[in-house]
Amino acid sequence: MKRIARLLRGILPRGLLGRALLIILLPLLILQGVALQLFYGGHLDVISRRLAGGVAGDVGMVAELLSRFPGESDRSWIFHEAAWRFDLSLAFEPGASIAGGANRPSWLPILPLEDDLVQAMGERVRLPFDTDWQSDPRSVIIRVQLPDGVLHVEAPRKRLFFGTLYLFVIWMVGTSLLLFLVAALFMKNQVRAIRRLASAAEAFGVGRQHGPIKPEGAAEVRQAAAAFNQMQGRIRRFINQRTEMLAGISHDLRTPLTRLRLGLAMLPPGAEEDATAMSEDVAEMERLIATYLAFARGEGTEQSQPADLAQLVRDVAAKAVRGGAALSVQAPESLVLPLRVDALRRCLGNLLDNACRHAAKIVVALREKPVMEAGRAPTRWVEITVDDDGPGIPEAAREEAFRPFASFSAGGTGLGLAIARDIARAHGGDVVLEGSPLGGLRARVKLPA
Repeated sequence: MKRIARLLRGILPRGLLGRALLIILLPLLILQGVALQLFYGGHLDVISRRLAGGVAGDVGMVAELLSRFPGESDRSWIFHEAAWRFDLSLAFEPGASIAGGANRPSWLPILPLEDDLVQAMGERVRLPFDTDWQSDPRSVIIRVQLPDGVLHVEAPRKRLFFGTLYLFVIWMVGTSLLLFLVAALFMKNQVRAIRRLASAAEAFGVGRQHGPIKPEGAAEVRQAAAAFNQMQGRIRRFINQRTEMLAGISHDLRTPLTRLRLGLAMLPPGAEEDATAMSEDVAEMERLIATYLAFARGEGTEQSQPADLAQLVRDVAAKAVRGGAALSVQAPESLVLPLRVDALRRCLGNLLDNACRHAAKIVVALREKPVMEAGRAPTRWVEITVDDDGPGIPEAAREEAFRPFASFSAGGTGLGLAIARDIARAHGGDVVLEGSPLGGLRARVKLPA
């Protein structure tokens, strides 16, 4: 049973449009199949037997008359009357016999014409015979064995086949195609609205804001689109209010810090050592405030725009090299993607800062990587890896390192990795920690291309 279920899942279409059309098409095919079976089993079968019986009866009458009146003049009269009254073309071959007596295949085997004619001939003629459906496209050739020769009969196909069958088949196929086409066009419009809603939700999730979407389609789809627009507006208002509030807090905190810095500068001579230590504390507090503000804001106000990711990686790496890091970069010449440039620069900068504090050798690599997902076309992703030869982080503690204020060594605020992951996820990607081939830690940044 499970194998059958898996087989059906592999055969059935995965998209909503394909499944909806299948739901429409299957009942339509079943209905047309039932109608066709009723037609074949009822009307067509009865009419075919009656037509075949009529032709067989006429041939049997001609054969009986030829047996009773074998004269040449009688035969000519019989042939003339049969051609006029029965629409049969007759010929007689004296002294001949039917070889084998086999019937040739029917011209249209899906219909019961041949079987009905053979059965009717056996019932009404009761003489050896055979039929040929292929030699003449307009007639069925029937040969009947008489005592003194073979009777050749050409019966028009129209006497065995009625044209309403064509009309019935055309009506069935035509109405089915028309109904399926109408259903396909209707469902395509409905699915298009759902796809637009999904695309808008995905774009909003990775920071590509295109404004509210137009509600269209069925009432439920319109309701979902309206709910999405309302949710999008609420989230934007929340982000704006949070950013404004945090900006105000930052301003309020920096004002007393500035007064402290001025007070330290005005200390009397002899207190330089204390003033230097206190100035360092003030600078550390300002740096912490800026870091906390960046984490809480999540770089949510910056909009995505096309940018060269390869050049961005090289710029961030060059800044780390100027700071004294032993660093190498592996990246293509150019790789343009929609990015939040400042946010991603902060993400990579945080990862490089962590590596520089704990390692002597660092390797940064940028590469494209197609990803295969079941039932979907391959998608393009880019990966940025930062490898170092430092002490690393135990595997069991790597996920814990992303929690805010988690710190595994001195000198860190515990927000660098949290901010990096927050920025990567805002782009629709992620950051994970792994063991590095250099012996230390690898930070892998995955971004959709």
